[in-house]
Amino acid sequence: MRYGFLIDHDRCIGCHACTVACKAENSVPVGDFRTWVKYAEVGTFPDVRRHFAVLRCNHCDNAPCVTICPVNALEKRDDGIVDIDRDACIGCRACMQACPYDAIYLNDDSGAVEKCHFCAHRVENGLEPACVIVCPETAIITGDLDDPDSPLSRLIADNDTLVRRPEQGTGPNVHYKGAHASLLEPGSSERPEMYLWSDRPPDKPEPWPVSLPVLPSARTVLDTGHRIEWGWPVALYLLTKSIAAGLAILAPLAARMGLGGWAQRYLPETVAIVMTIVTVGLLIEDLARPSLFYRLLTRPNWRSWLVKGGIVLGVFGAGLAAALGLRIAGLDGPADAMRWVNAALGVAAAGYTAFLFKQCEGRDLWQEPGLFEHLLVQAVLCGALVMLPMSDSPATLRWVVILASVLHFIFALHAQLGHHRTTNARQGAAFLDVVRAGRVGAFRWGLILGVGVVLVVMFPWPWAATGAGLVGLLLYEWAFVRAGQLPPLS
Repeated sequence: MRYGFLIDHDRCIGCHACTVACKAENSVPVGDFRTWVKYAEVGTFPDVRRHFAVLRCNHCDNAPCVTICPVNALEKRDDGIVDIDRDACIGCRACMQACPYDAIYLNDDSGAVEKCHFCAHRVENGLEPACVIVCPETAIITGDLDDPDSPLSRLIADNDTLVRRPEQGTGPNVHYKGAHASLLEPGSSERPEMYLWSDRPPDKPEPWPVSLPVLPSARTVLDTGHRIEWGWPVALYLLTKSIAAGLAILAPLAARMGLGGWAQRYLPETVAIVMTIVTVGLLIEDLARPSLFYRLLTRPNWRSWLVKGGIVLGVFGAGLAAALGLRIAGLDGPADAMRWVNAALGVAAAGYTAFLFKQCEGRDLWQEPGLFEHLLVQAVLCGALVMLPMSDSPATLRWVVILASVLHFIFALHAQLGHHRTTNARQGAAFLDVVRAGRVGAFRWGLILGVGVVLVVMFPWPWAATGAGLVGLLLYEWAFVRAGQLPPLS
């Protein structure tokens, strides 16, 4: 049994009855949608036609939202429906990053995510979903995709149907008949500032990059807004985690880096522990339900890299505390040996985010090859920058900073200018130059401060190099995190 939808856009009249019925049936908050109708006008006056697309959760065979949810709040049922346990949700919004279809929203009143669940409460009682019942043109058809004789399967077999974003490999189970291609290819049509009856939703105010082509004869004239869910806390988390991991990676070589006395013995672990605590605090604070963070331990989804990453951070923090405790106890030999263990754990702490971002199927910019290596380079750069002002003979550290800065610059340019495998990744890369922090371009100034200024002032003013480098890296992380979320998914 595998439930699915077919939306027949040869019949759809764009009346929004399905949207209203869904809202009424499921108490969907104002401003949020489980199913919505997108309008596009194609052609030039007087030869213009308006097209509609009914968009919703695709109840994927390989649902990435189920895989990434750290607390098993989403499940793929035996009947093919992807359902949500809203009481279990902790509001991390990772599922929203994993969904390639913008089908999940956060209910601000409850702090839990919600989406189309195929009106499971109705289906279980032998009833059709509310949107199917209310459609005046019978344009929404449901059925069993595993039954070749079901009306749904026969319609799909007898017609040329499309699915949204098949390149993601999620196995979407919503099929579209007669839908204009521009409606199913996000970002392919112009998005004017004004829609039919309102301003465009203000959720993503950045202008469309001039380098991205759109169909000049196709305009989106009605659509919903989708907020940016991961912002400065995630960018700052990437920086603080890099500082902690980088110090741990370089700690076994602290003496060779010119550190002596207290700095050589205690600085790496002390600062790394503080940064790890800040990292964990940022992750908890960014939850919509921060008081429920303990559910990562009580009902973990071991496929999610949010859970695996939490374990990595926990073990990493324990290793740092052990090394510091051994040092305080006067056991320098075991403490030095523990530093090598922590260096390996630092590599894991720095790089696990690459695997987490790999599960974010909706954000192709984050999934480009080389992110793991880039995160390691950023960690080494952060560790070296923090050590630099404390070094008595910083010649070796300077070379580490130079090499790591150059590699960071190369990785950053590749993220922007390199070959990108999907349209979504190309769009995300183009948005890197558009993201701003206040009045400055975050990506450009992130590299100017994080690479250019560091290399210029490192020799006469090491403290200035440390400050500029860390601020530059934070700006870069902000641009990278936000740009990946700006391309439309619907």
